[in-house]
Amino acid sequence: MGLYQAMYSAVSGLNANGTSMGVIGDNIANSNTVGFKRSRANFADIVSQTLIGATATFSQMGQGVLVSDIQQIHSQGSLLSTGLDTDMAISGSGYFMVNGTVNGQTGTFYTRAGQFHIDEDGFLVNPQDLRLQGYGVTEDGQINGAIGDINLTSSNIPPLATENISITANLDSESEQLVPIFDPNDPYNTSNFATAVTVYDSLGNSHQVDIFFRRGAANDWEWHALMDGGELSGGTSGVPTEIASGTLGFTTDGRLDTETVVGGVVDFNNATPGQTISFDFGPSITTDGGDGETGTTQYSARSSINFQTQDGYTTGSLTRIAIDSEGVIRGAYSNGEVRTVGQILLASFQNPEGLYKLGSNVWGETGDSGLPLVGMANSGPRGAVMSQNLEQSNVDLAEEFVNMIVTQRAFQANSKSITTVDSMLAEVINLKR
Repeated sequence: MGLYQAMYSAVSGLNANGTSMGVIGDNIANSNTVGFKRSRANFADIVSQTLIGATATFSQMGQGVLVSDIQQIHSQGSLLSTGLDTDMAISGSGYFMVNGTVNGQTGTFYTRAGQFHIDEDGFLVNPQDLRLQGYGVTEDGQINGAIGDINLTSSNIPPLATENISITANLDSESEQLVPIFDPNDPYNTSNFATAVTVYDSLGNSHQVDIFFRRGAANDWEWHALMDGGELSGGTSGVPTEIASGTLGFTTDGRLDTETVVGGVVDFNNATPGQTISFDFGPSITTDGGDGETGTTQYSARSSINFQTQDGYTTGSLTRIAIDSEGVIRGAYSNGEVRTVGQILLASFQNPEGLYKLGSNVWGETGDSGLPLVGMANSGPRGAVMSQNLEQSNVDLAEEFVNMIVTQRAFQANSKSITTVDSMLAEVINLKR
């Protein structure tokens, strides 16, 4: 009977719109969930039978509606700046890869929620303690190409003994020519200019080297590098000890022409003996084949240091990280060094709507999604990593409320269909009276 079919069609409408309201409610509930992707209920009609009329025409009778599937909408959410280095968002269609256990399943999962932090073991993890995946680094800070958990504590660096000291200065051509010879026990009164450089031994201990410059003949200078003897094997504390010396020769127009070095081999207390430290004052003309202008010079200007550096450092622990758009993680260390400590990898899918939700802002791959296409950020379709940002939910509350009104009205209309059919059936029963 057609009335009963109308009633069952209305019931299917109630069920379908009830499901749709559940989807809308889930979207609204997660409007502030980082990395959340909204869903929608897709409807399809139900055909119960096909009739063939006397004129061979087809007549199809519908029997209501059903929810054919719940479709995930993986559109980009807006980015929210947080200022926290370990917060990350993806500008593009990629997914962070995380490893661990979710709902009893262990493996690699995928997420857009970039709320990461460093745990007590030095791993980058999300709030569910799933470990972020990427490339590690070798001991010298090079990307090793092996995908795994990103660990930052293993990136603490050992000390490096100083091997080279570079100094660029201007030595005043008007400096007086001192009569007495250089006296290590009275260096400041027997030199024209001085500077100091901190160097490091094999244990990472710091030592101060004082370098004194003394005017000789018209365009000739000598230099002497001194240290406190108490820091050297066999030395006496408080007694200056010369570890290296040499000469600097300049052309008549003030350019560095020649350099000589004597000594430079140092035995620090308790450290590896025979540490060689070289001294360089710039690209000299005769000695180095340089231009003599970009290093130490002798011009008529006050003696001053323009630049000095040395290549050693003490041991360093990680103090903070910075992540660029390609997912490269660089660490700043307590000793002033900056090194690459890892690289975050992203995955993309041919059909991200085929991923299945596991809860806690993570998805798992399925046959419908296809295999993950893993690679570096800013390559292919994966997008860029945006540090100090989080991707907000892609739920549009205004749109959801409009959908809620439409769904509510559809539910009410189906309810009205049931009450109308009920009235019609009552009329049919009343025919017997």
